[in-house]
Amino acid sequence: MICSSVRQTWRCPIVTKFLSRAQVLDKTSFSHATLYREISQGRFPRPVQLTARRVAWPEERIEEWLAERVSESDAA
Repeated sequence: MICSSVRQTWRCPIVTKFLSRAQVLDKTSFSHATLYREISQGRFPRPVQLTARRVAWPEERIEEWLAERVSESDAA
């Protein structure tokens, strides 16, 4: 996600929906261990810290990641 500054006013694209860990696991068919291993190895988007005890993933990042996997599969 790219933000831009115009005269010191920051403008960032608005994320319309966040996905919970359960929703990400459902979309990817990953186990908890696989999800966090992929994140730690830089192969999956990191979650956003929403509160002290809550993280979530912007839906657009997960959709982009999935689309990249499909493209890689099609190219092979």
